[in-house]
Formats: sequence, C-alpha cells, structure tokens
Amino acid sequence: MANNTAGQGFPRSARSQVRSASGESARRKAQRARMPSSAGYLIVAVTIAIVLFFALWWVLVSGGDEAPWVPAGLAASVVLLIAFSAREVIMRRAWTRYLLEQDQHEHPSREASHKSSSAKKMHSAALHSAALRTIQKQSVEADSANAPAEIHLEIFHACQDYLGNTDEALRSNSLSAESRMAIRAGQEKVRSLKKHHLLTWSRDASLALTHEAQQRGRMSDKIETANRALDCLDTALKVYADEPELEASKLAIREFIASVKVAHWVELAERSAFKGHYRRAIERYKDALFYLSRETVNEEVRNAGAERIGREIELLMARINHFGKGNGRDQKEQRPS
Repeated sequence: MANNTAGQGFPRSARSQVRSASGESARRKAQRARMPSSAGYLIVAVTIAIVLFFALWWVLVSGGDEAPWVPAGLAASVVLLIAFSAREVIMRRAWTRYLLEQDQHEHPSREASHKSSSAKKMHSAALHSAALRTIQKQSVEADSANAPAEIHLEIFHACQDYLGNTDEALRSNSLSAESRMAIRAGQEKVRSLKKHHLLTWSRDASLALTHEAQQRGRMSDKIETANRALDCLDTALKVYADEPELEASKLAIREFIASVKVAHWVELAERSAFKGHYRRAIERYKDALFYLSRETVNEEVRNAGAERIGREIELLMARINHFGKGNGRDQKEQRPS
C-alpha cells in the first residue's frame, strides 16, 4: 500500500510543490526528534543527585562538620525520591509530545496544502470522485489484509485531507448543484471511514503495546509501555471524545497498570517473608494495599486482593507475636548464625 494514501485522486503537482518547499526542513526536524528514554531520565536524575551530594559534602567539610556525608546523603536521597516519584508523569508527557511531533513531521504539508493548492485544484467533481474511490479501495485492502496499525493511521489522515479539500470546494461558487450533492454524499462516506480507521489504529496500536508491556521484565518498563498505549487512546479520544470503545480500552489498561504495581509489592513482601523479615514484609504488603486502593481496579478484584493481603498481614503479625513483641527482630534474625 502506498504511503501517499490519496495521491491517486489528487493532482500530484500541487502536492509536490508544497512538499519540495518544506521537505528539507521537515527532515531536519525529524532528525532532531528523539524518542523519550526512561534510562536517560534515570541517568540524569542520578547524576544530579551525585553532584548535589559532593557539592553539599564539600560545603559541610569546609564548614567543619564532623559528619558531612549524612546531610549530603539525605539531600541526594530526597532528589532521587522526587525524581522517581515524578518519573511516570514526566515520561508519559514526553511520549505525548513525541507522538505529536512525529505526526507533525510525517505530515508537514497538510495545513499548507489546504490553504494553497486545494482551493485551486480540487473544484472538479471528477477529481473528488477519484479521490473517494482511492480511499475506499485502500480502506478495503487495509481491512481485508489485517494491515499494520500505521496503515490505518495513514488512511485516517487521507480522509482528513479529503474532507478539508472538499470543504474548501463547497465554499466556492464554481460547482453545480449536482456536484455539490455528490461531494456531500462522498463526505458522509469518508467521515465514516475516518472514524473507522482512527478507532482501528488506536485499538491495534494499544493492543500491541499492551502485549509488549506484558512481556517486559521490570515494573518500570511495563508501566512505561502501557502508558504509551494510553497515549494512543488519548489521541483518538481528542477526535471522538465520547467513544465507549476507547474508554473501555483505557479502563482495561489502567487496571493492568494497577495490577503491575500491586503484584510488584506483593512479590517483594513474599520475598521478605520467606527470608524471615516479617516486619519488612508487612510494610510492603501495606504498599500493595495503597496501590490497590488508589489505582483503577475492578471492585471485585479490589476486595478480593485486599482480603488476601489482609490475611497475609495477620499471619505475619501472629508470627511476630509468637517470637516476641518487643525484641524488634524477626524469626531468622533470632537464630544463631
């Protein structure tokens, strides 16, 4: 399938004039665009914390402090905690900006073509009819061949081009009544295709990213990839804000993110309990309860999870009481080495 989705129906000369003027600058901007990196963000955060630690340490040593590494270490730890806490929000915003920039780079001539060439070249009903047939043909091919999600996004943009060009043609006085009726009928068909392909793109892209997130090993990578899936759905919701399919998909991904966070802390708690660190295990179970109550979770799943975690905490408390309340040590810590 060609990338220029509506090129067969629109005059190529008008589109090529706009692209030749802006193609070079678009390529330069695309080269400068960088994919957001979670590792890069963490490296910057750690670097800032290290620089802050040594700067404070040097100032305190110069002032005669006997233990300069304590306040310096606390300040660096606070910086790292803030950076890690804000990481999810910052990376999600970075991915949103990246997707928008990529979309602008891939289609830099759309606004210019609407303003310049379409008004002059698209007043012919025959050309509009040819463009409509091209879009319909490509739509059938994409649906029948299980095309990649990007193909559906290209057809969506082709539909936008068609609707923009035909709107300008309808505002002119050079069309007959029959041509206007034919163009309006074509617009209704294209609006339906536009919605279909945008929803198909958001569904397929979000499903692929969600599957990728499930295959990731680390919790942070799972959440980051799932947030990229949410960004795809949010892009579609900007056009069709009340689409129930998009809202249902967002809810499913948010529940997946919540399950990842809860499972992470439950696993840490189980490891601590296995090692005999019962108090630490209880704290981690409480962290799991925090995310279970805070994140988007199905009510039945929330209640079942909270009940299970509550039972685990009660068992750990019973073990602590069995080995003594006041000693402040867990079972394995009491055993002689």
